[in-house]
Amino acid sequence: MREILERLVKGQISVDEAERLLKVSAIEEIGGLARIDIGREARKGIPEIILAEGKSPGDVAEIAFRMLNERGRAIISRAAKEHMDAIRDMAASHDAALKASDKAGIIVVRRKGFEVGRTGGKVGILTAGTSDIPVAEEARVIVEEMGCEALTAYDVGVAGIHRLFPPLREMVEADVDVLVVAAGREGALPSVVAGLVDIPVIAVPTSTGYGLGEKGVSALTAMLQACSLGIAVVNIDGGVAAGVTAALIANRAARFKKKQDRCSRL
Repeated sequence: MREILERLVKGQISVDEAERLLKVSAIEEIGGLARIDIGREARKGIPEIILAEGKSPGDVAEIAFRMLNERGRAIISRAAKEHMDAIRDMAASHDAALKASDKAGIIVVRRKGFEVGRTGGKVGILTAGTSDIPVAEEARVIVEEMGCEALTAYDVGVAGIHRLFPPLREMVEADVDVLVVAAGREGALPSVVAGLVDIPVIAVPTSTGYGLGEKGVSALTAMLQACSLGIAVVNIDGGVAAGVTAALIANRAARFKKKQDRCSRL
């Protein structure tokens, strides 16, 4: 990166060429094991997230250690207990701060002194039932690691619809930029929420439910067929995907609000 910037300062390459080279150089190979996009956050506003599922605990710990060295932070999703243990050992041996959600299978390791800047974006996260909480927590961690404030309300599904209105009103009053709504079984909650508010809704079908349409299939189908407008749907149990999309929307809205505030003060 330094070489590219020096060439730019000397006039040896154009700004466009420097940008292209920086994007290319941001992909780093780890001993034939993984290719990590260490420049993703600067380029897209999305941190690199290591998927633990399908990888050995040792490989995940090695990738996380490299990310910790390069970027000061490593985020690991879909981690089983063995992955969690390996990451905890790695973090302890390198005096790194660790935040883990065992139920959600997501873990964040930070080098001492690393802080996530607050963007001003706000995301509301709702679940229909308690079984949906692990997926919602996955989304919450990602939202917060992308600089947003997360407001949560869990177990507010249509089986007891009266539970929904107080937390939803609080989120509207807090002026959240987007809502993430996780639901399993018949997947009705996102449709209800989208019919009540003027806020974009990201629906997350979860793999709860049994019988016909089990493992989230009914919820996914219902969300795709929703008659309420303003709903976008991610894959079954897609907490990371929902969190990333919600944070991108919220962060863009926050930048616009800040720009409007500056203009109003002129």
